[in-house]
Amino acid sequence: MEGNSINWYPGHMAKARRMLEDNLKLIDVVIELVDARAPQASRNPDFDTLFTGKSRVLLLNKSDLADPASNKRWIGYYKRQGIEAAEIVSSAQNAKTTAIRLIERATADKVKRFEEKGMQKTVRALIAGIPNVGKSTLINRIAGSVRAQTGDKPGVTKGKQWVKITPHLELLDSPGLLWPKLGDVRLSEHLAFLGSINDEILNLEELSEHLLSTLRQLTPDALFERYKKLDAETPEGGLLSAVAKSRGFILKGGVYDTERAARIVLDEFRAGRIARVTLEQPPKEEDNAEAE
Repeated sequence: MEGNSINWYPGHMAKARRMLEDNLKLIDVVIELVDARAPQASRNPDFDTLFTGKSRVLLLNKSDLADPASNKRWIGYYKRQGIEAAEIVSSAQNAKTTAIRLIERATADKVKRFEEKGMQKTVRALIAGIPNVGKSTLINRIAGSVRAQTGDKPGVTKGKQWVKITPHLELLDSPGLLWPKLGDVRLSEHLAFLGSINDEILNLEELSEHLLSTLRQLTPDALFERYKKLDAETPEGGLLSAVAKSRGFILKGGVYDTERAARIVLDEFRAGRIARVTLEQPPKEEDNAEAE
């Protein structure tokens, strides 16, 4: 997949960014969601500049679909960067407790300063992240009711939505914000695996073939268990056909229905039915030391 060939920055993204910039002066803390299966690929690189000077915390969402040991490694990595981080499943009951705890921790100093002046601070938090990472689901969980639109398609949340959680806590949900140009092809492919890039602009058979190749390297036993006709000896370029053979997806004339197989592979990966897997690992300490 050629990352730079994808036109993935629709016009409404520029409008969404302007909306965020206009509201930043109201924000006390940014809650950034990333997909635990691809924490590097699913972090908008523009956020570091956009949210300069703001208190920030990071939530590894969909952590139940990622490798548990990798979740812990990423949380440790972020903490070494000075970023409070935690695992979360935005639809789970304990998501509210986890998110509010981090919000309170990140804004404690500011709230205390207001209290010392005899005032009670209303904390305003921004839920930020790329499309399809679970922002609206988290807000709905925190609010206790369906207050923000949710959906499986990237970019479902269309406009600014303030949600009052308590008399002194408000959340701003915003459209998923992409960045203008995909650079790293490997990370772009990870985003496509997750469904953060609209499937309609991708070659799904090519994408699924690449996903199967990646999973064969990362979690071969689980992959071979899921698709019985696929194994270590299956040649590159024949992985999707092996899936079609495993599922009996055969067209007239004995031709494998690789289009149907491609959609099945992507659907099952995204739903966590193949394996709990993390596509990326944080940089090792020795790598950081060598870079200094």
